[in-house]
Amino acid sequence: MSLVKTPSKGGIFGTGISEWFALPVGLAFSIPAIKFDWYIINEETQLAACFIAFCLVVYTQGGEAIYKALDERAQSLLKEHRDAEADLIEEMESLVVHLGHQLEIPDLMKDMNSLREETYIKLSAAGAIKPKHDLKVQVERVLSMIAVEEASNTEKLKVSLMQEATASVSEQFRSSKQQKKAALDAAIATIKGGSKGPVDDPVKAAFLSFLKEKGAAAAKSKDTSLEDAQLAALLAKANAIAESEGFFFRFDSAGVPKMVAK
Repeated sequence: MSLVKTPSKGGIFGTGISEWFALPVGLAFSIPAIKFDWYIINEETQLAACFIAFCLVVYTQGGEAIYKALDERAQSLLKEHRDAEADLIEEMESLVVHLGHQLEIPDLMKDMNSLREETYIKLSAAGAIKPKHDLKVQVERVLSMIAVEEASNTEKLKVSLMQEATASVSEQFRSSKQQKKAALDAAIATIKGGSKGPVDDPVKAAFLSFLKEKGAAAAKSKDTSLEDAQLAALLAKANAIAESEGFFFRFDSAGVPKMVAK
C-alpha cells in the first residue's frame, strides 16, 4: 500500500478556506460553549489570549521591520564571512605560490654550488699564475732600475774621463811650445783648406793617446774599488725598492737574488 502525500491547500486546516473565516466560526462556537459552561474562561485563558493578541499585533505590525533588521544583520554577517573567506583564500594562494617558489630552491642551490666550484677552480688557476706575473713585473722593475743606474754611471764616467782628458791635454799644450806650434799650424791649414789630404790634428792625437793610455792602465789595474762602490750603491737601491714595494726577493752582497718568505 503506497501512501501518497496530498499537498496542502493552505487556509483553515489545509482546506483552502481563508483564515479570516475562522473568526466568525470561532465566535459562533465560543458563545454557546461559554453559555453552557462547555469552556470555562479563567486567568490562564485570559493570559494566553493576551499573549496570542500580542504575537498577532507584533506579527502584523512590526513583522516587516523585525524581518528587515534580522535580514540586514544576516546579510552583514554573511558579507563578513565572505570577506574573511576571500582573505583566507588569498593567503592560501599566496602560500601556494610561495611554496611553489621554494620548490625551485634546491635547483638554485645546486646551480650556485656548481658556479662556486667553477669560480674556485678559476681562482685557483689565477692564484697559480698571479705570483709568476707579479715576479715578472718585479724583475722588470729591477732590471729597468739597473739599466737606468748603469746608464747614469756610464754618463758620469764619460764626463769624468773627458774632464780628466781635457785637463791632461791642456796641461801638455801649456807646457810644450812644440805642440802649441803644431796645433796652430794644423788650425791654419784647416782654415786655408789648401792641403789635398786630411790635416793631422795634434789635439785630437793627444786626446786619443790619453784615452788609449787610460784604457791600457785600467786593463792592467786590479783596483775594483770604484766598481765595488757602484755595485754596493746599486744593490742598496734595489733592496730599498724591493722592501718598499714588497718584492719576493732581495739581493745579497754579491748581487745574487734570494727569495724571502711572505
